[in-house]
Amino acid sequence: MALNVYMIFNGDCRQAVEFYGQVFGSEARIMSFGDAPPNPEFPMPEEAKNLVMHAELMISGSRVMFSDSFPGRPYVKGNNIELAIVSTDMDEIKSIFNQLKEGGKVEMELQETFWSKCYGKLTDKFGVEWQVSHDDGSAHQGE
Repeated sequence: MALNVYMIFNGDCRQAVEFYGQVFGSEARIMSFGDAPPNPEFPMPEEAKNLVMHAELMISGSRVMFSDSFPGRPYVKGNNIELAIVSTDMDEIKSIFNQLKEGGKVEMELQETFWSKCYGKLTDKFGVEWQVSHDDGSAHQGE
């Protein structure tokens, strides 16, 4: 299991990731919202397509994750860091999520996504934002 910092930006994530990648000598992996498979139930606004949905850098041995805030989602500068729990243990993911959601607010229930067999997002009862994600390890081999 890993605990990762997840930094949220307001449309300038790509520039931030490129900057941090240069500073720390790390090559970024970047996925834009437009790279996601289309979903007719949730059409992608044109202004979101080039925004960063997910990016990550290895910084001093730690995986740091980045994203732009989705258009229309509130963004508060200085309050834009989330914690991301990533584990290869599906039971651990479910247990952590279910404990953290008690008294909190679930933004996205645990579900399979195109990037994870089990992903969820919530704000706990203390106002801390969390993401939990299953990782089968195949995407990070060789790191």
